[in-house]
Amino acid sequence: MTVHFEDDALRIHKTVASPYDNNAYIIVCKITNKALIVDTPRDAAAVLEEAQQTEVVSVVITHGHRDHIEGYTDFRAGLQAPFGLHSSDADRLLPNVPDFNLEDGDTIRVGELSIKLLHTPGHTPGGICLLLGNHLFSGDTLFPGGPGKTPTPEALNQVITSITGTLFELPDDTHVYPGHGADTTIGAAKVEYAVFAARQHPVDLCGDVLWRN
Repeated sequence: MTVHFEDDALRIHKTVASPYDNNAYIIVCKITNKALIVDTPRDAAAVLEEAQQTEVVSVVITHGHRDHIEGYTDFRAGLQAPFGLHSSDADRLLPNVPDFNLEDGDTIRVGELSIKLLHTPGHTPGGICLLLGNHLFSGDTLFPGGPGKTPTPEALNQVITSITGTLFELPDDTHVYPGHGADTTIGAAKVEYAVFAARQHPVDLCGDVLWRN
């Protein structure tokens, strides 16, 4: 894993894993060495190796799509920490069951760090983001250039509402760490979305949508 961000209190590790190039993150409180893992893709041995250098207190799955949970059993076998997933996506983990449900507004303490959960449905019904200061772990809700893939026009409208009504309320300098690909910021996403919002779109628009196309 690489150190993706670091200051006096916080260290964020990132690795890319699985055939789908999933991003997995470890959030570490440098004061206490307690940590939280974001997502459980397959082929993520580097995450478990790095986790052994910390005290993992929680594992959070941003949503229940297969590529984000394929490594669940390996993570479960290698860690003693509880695993959380939003209740609306919990059935996707069956026959496994999360240790706790993630709900909008919940707070998870990781040593001296306080991480807030934001329910951002659309890509899946139970999609969530994690907010830590000006760092947002967006799962597959928001990427550079557009939202996560949606199966129906209704789901696209829902994820756009999640983005514009929840994520765009955050400061423009909020760093966004998505479930795949490169980082962005809330400010950059607002500029991109403004191009999309200024145009007319087919009523059946969904799938892989880009703000600028």
